[in-house]
Amino acid sequence: MLYSKTIKILIIDDDEDDYFIVSDFINDIEGAKFLIEWCSNGQEAIEQFKFGSYDLYFIDYRLGNKNGLDILKEAIKSNCDCPIILLTGKGNKEIDVEAMKSGATDYLIKSELSSEKLERCMRYSLDRAAYLRAVKESETKYRNLFSGSKDAVFIADKELFFKEVNLASCTLFNKQHIELQDQQLYDFIRSENQKEYIKKALSHDQDINDLEIEIENTGYERKTCTLSILQETTVGGRNMVHGIIHDITNIKKAEKVTLQTEKLAANERLVRILAHEIRNPLNNIQLSADHLDMIIENEPQQKAVLGIIQRNGLRINQLITELLNSTKTRDLVFQKYSLQEVVETGLSFAIDRINLHNVKLETILPETPFYILADKSRLAMGFSNLLINAIEAMNAGTGELEVQVGEKSTVYFVSIKDNGKGIPADQMSKLFEPFFTMKKNGMGLGLSAAYSIFKSHGSEVLVESIEKSGTTFTIEFSKDYKFATEPVNTNEEQRVISE
Repeated sequence: MLYSKTIKILIIDDDEDDYFIVSDFINDIEGAKFLIEWCSNGQEAIEQFKFGSYDLYFIDYRLGNKNGLDILKEAIKSNCDCPIILLTGKGNKEIDVEAMKSGATDYLIKSELSSEKLERCMRYSLDRAAYLRAVKESETKYRNLFSGSKDAVFIADKELFFKEVNLASCTLFNKQHIELQDQQLYDFIRSENQKEYIKKALSHDQDINDLEIEIENTGYERKTCTLSILQETTVGGRNMVHGIIHDITNIKKAEKVTLQTEKLAANERLVRILAHEIRNPLNNIQLSADHLDMIIENEPQQKAVLGIIQRNGLRINQLITELLNSTKTRDLVFQKYSLQEVVETGLSFAIDRINLHNVKLETILPETPFYILADKSRLAMGFSNLLINAIEAMNAGTGELEVQVGEKSTVYFVSIKDNGKGIPADQMSKLFEPFFTMKKNGMGLGLSAAYSIFKSHGSEVLVESIEKSGTTFTIEFSKDYKFATEPVNTNEEQRVISE
């Protein structure tokens, strides 16, 4: 039996006798139910293909003004996915080849028809059509998954030259689809060590699972991502790579902010505890010193020693006050300011230090103002702290400092670049921690305070450093198009938050 359901068949033939002959052969097939209809007009047949009302079509090659191949091509254009069998009065190899190229499922000669031959042809045609339909549905489903994925999904060769990419890949790399064709993934990976690791894994036919990589796109935006790669050898023997890149930049930023917030909170608790515990005995020392000062009024040597105790007691008390002030919160008053103006104010705070150290200063400040919401004095102080940190990292007389204000696709940025001694890689994670310093006489609060100021302005702080070559701090401010062209209006309502 062919199928349990009734099979609807349309015979397209301008000869009614041929229609009856073919119908009789079909009806003689045992174990199947058929509903057979006739169409003698080619144009009507084309309309029927559009409706898709039949399971199977027979088309006569000779059909008035249009031949069967013309009707067949029209059927394929109308996206008909049902099997179509071409019938002809005489065998012709050229017609046979042309019919199969045009999309016919099979080709039969009328004079050689029999119920057995038709049953075999129909069964094969219906099975093949069902298989192709399933393949098409599966392809459509996975194509939609590929195209609609929020992650960057790509197909590449073993050297990671892109062969096919989805829309999310174009967004991640900031390139058009056609621009990514035959470009390598390695072009966007910043770390040479990561590139070498991936190349080594692929050369040993190893898959890669959730490898953390850093990508820089054509807009100079850096993204932290995880990379997964699955290798496959095709039927033709080609080595292909299926890859997924998941952007975890925001997750990493959130983790970093959370960690830094926890560190600052722990630091504040520690400072307050230490201040309390140190000041108690310090008060006793100072009171005792004041009492001794009255007793030994006529003894110069003891007076001198006592003076040392009193001065250092006052110095310790001042240091405690400075530590407590560094942990206090204060209200920030946000107004619209040009980012260039704020940077210039920060430079004015540090200009004496720049001149004293004979530092060569280069500033790159665009004429078009980049407006942001800021507490000008606090943000300028943050820039000043970074500038002073850069100046102290360079040798006097040979220092070169570059301060640049610019913009990328979604952010404004300020970069402060020096040619100082740089920061060791193992120290980078501690850079903004309170009390961490690489200076002999530093307290380790300047960068921590600057970081806190920048984060309170919703900015991102990026650091690049090479030992003995220098360091670059980049502070990014998200663009707010509402303020992109408006000047500062000090009379309008100010926005206040607690830093």
